[in-house]
Amino acid sequence: MSEKKQLTPSAPVSNFIRTIIDADLASGKYTHRGWGGKPGAAKAHANTPADPAKIRTRFPPEPNGYLHFGHAKSICLNFGLARDYGGACHLRFDDTNPEKEEQEYVDAIIHAVQWLGCDWGSNLYFASDYFDFMYEAAQYLIKAGHAYVDQQSAEQMRLSRGTLTEPGKDSPWRERPAEESLRLFDEMRAGQHGDGSMVLRAKIDMASPNINLRDPAIYRIRRATHHRTGDKWCVYPMYAYAHPIEDALERITHSICTLEFQDQRPFYDWLLERLAEGGLLDQPLPQQIEFARLNLTYVVLSKRKLVQLVNEKHVEGWDDPRLPTLAGGRRRGYTPEGFRLFAERIGVSKADSWIDFAILEDCMREHLNEVAPRRIAVLDPVKLIIDNYPADQQEDCHAPNHPQKPELGKRVVPITRELWIEREDFTETPPKGYFRLFPGNNVRLRYGYVVKCTGCDKDAQGKLTAVHCEYLPDTKSGTPAADKVKVKGNIHWVSVPHAYAAEVRLYDRLFKVPHPGAGDRDFLLDINPDSKKTITAQLETALRDVKPEDRFQFERHGYFVADMRDSKPGAPKFNRAVTLRDSWQK
Repeated sequence: MSEKKQLTPSAPVSNFIRTIIDADLASGKYTHRGWGGKPGAAKAHANTPADPAKIRTRFPPEPNGYLHFGHAKSICLNFGLARDYGGACHLRFDDTNPEKEEQEYVDAIIHAVQWLGCDWGSNLYFASDYFDFMYEAAQYLIKAGHAYVDQQSAEQMRLSRGTLTEPGKDSPWRERPAEESLRLFDEMRAGQHGDGSMVLRAKIDMASPNINLRDPAIYRIRRATHHRTGDKWCVYPMYAYAHPIEDALERITHSICTLEFQDQRPFYDWLLERLAEGGLLDQPLPQQIEFARLNLTYVVLSKRKLVQLVNEKHVEGWDDPRLPTLAGGRRRGYTPEGFRLFAERIGVSKADSWIDFAILEDCMREHLNEVAPRRIAVLDPVKLIIDNYPADQQEDCHAPNHPQKPELGKRVVPITRELWIEREDFTETPPKGYFRLFPGNNVRLRYGYVVKCTGCDKDAQGKLTAVHCEYLPDTKSGTPAADKVKVKGNIHWVSVPHAYAAEVRLYDRLFKVPHPGAGDRDFLLDINPDSKKTITAQLETALRDVKPEDRFQFERHGYFVADMRDSKPGAPKFNRAVTLRDSWQK
């Protein structure tokens, strides 16, 4: 691992998870055998961590897609708790579904978690590390009368599962002898039966009010090549079975997940208790704690929908700056510090709620305002000609690199007879309250002179081609007479002979409504057709030699980043991360 950055410590904000952890530490719950580095049943597993830690959390992504903004909340929570309590947080890949998992996703997830500033040390694990143990655990459950091989079809199992108001019906194979189930289970592993022809089910209670306890499937036959184990296995554990075992073997103390797993917690506990009874796992066992997932307006965080957006090419890949993936956010110019601030600001609760996308944007603005140097860019350029300024003359003007940080110094921006200005900074017929360029009006060229607008040029179609003005020689910024002419307007500019023409992408929200696909509506119909606009802008010359991922505030326009993929030496391309103000406010 390289370029790892630690999460910046901040004053912890109390929440219900911290209350649970405080109580567990006060009771000494996790100082018993198997949790302090002493040998035990779990310790016997080769991948069990030996380093001492007061608590252990984990971030357990499935490697079947790129991480999204919702994962940032979970990452910050799990790694933040481990940091604050002197514990350890594991990065673990729940790779139990070989048909959808790829090494590309593993690599992308590792890079994203590192980028957020998290360090898991030596605690990098995969569910596939434990496949042998999981198989042996399933054999034990069969022998102990807690599991059986079922030969019903998927449709028969669905029909016999019952409903929320009606109990399920026992499978005709539920009471088959353990020896027979063991033999069939071994045959399943050996590839002697077809995909879907049989499954291994836990034997719990088909009349349970919790449908997750109605003999859930824990192993299925899948002839698929696994990205790590190849073709070694023909059977793979179900996620609900694998996950608690992984937690126990890694000696996770607090298994923190989102609310959709709340109904799975009884099975989580049942499974670990049965395996502990058989001496396969150490006490105390991990505990699952649920919190509300991130529900963010103007985006979709469903992995299925994100995959659809990528596969159907509604976006330009997993790192498209409009996509709410961490890879996309990074490329757009969002910062790890902004995501961590966002996670702190929205907090942790048990109640589902919607978070306005503007809060995330505000967090990014807050951090970028602090760290981004200022530069000048004209996004919709038209020429301003200073008719009384000598054509062969130029002067140095001085602009601060950061107005709140004088220690960062100033840079030279040369002024010449011809300048680029924003097209919107001139009008022939000014509306009320318009203080920029119009015939007869005075404005200040930021960091330069006061000029008086004298007129404009247009082409045959009536399109503005140039604006004309005259400068007042004794009004240069920074000189004693700079303020002798009072003006209400102040505009930015770049010198035509010194400007750098560059591609700039103006990114906006991918969806035009707060809740894409609400009700039965196709979420694709809610895509914002103006979510990306590519322009050629005129930039100050200092921006020509920046590096990929260098971030700046373009004065008056917002925060921009040199694209990490498309920028070349001497020819960066810029992405807008966020505007200076929320442009979506009603």
